[in-house]
Amino acid sequence: MASLRQIGRRVKGELAYYRCLIANPRTPKLSRLLLGAAVAYFVTPVDLIPDFIPVLGQLDDLLIVPGLIWLALRLVPAAGTVDCRQLQRGSIDSPIQRG
Repeated sequence: MASLRQIGRRVKGELAYYRCLIANPRTPKLSRLLLGAAVAYFVTPVDLIPDFIPVLGQLDDLLIVPGLIWLALRLVPAAGTVDCRQLQRGSIDSPIQRG
């Protein structure tokens, strides 16, 4: 089973990847909007259904964020995803290399 540290690294890497996709000029505007909404919903404490409601409070997080990400990634061209994955693997702290 993965440790919390490994999960944290994976989440940090995925957020860097999504940030790169949002900044990539090849990414369509709709994908940028969906990814931005998914990341914002994931990192902010605001929920559509409050977490204190049993099951439904956590279920909205498990459905909304992956759904938005899945839809956004379906709209991104393959070349853009490959570029961002390579940049993300190279440096998590700096997903976009400017030069």
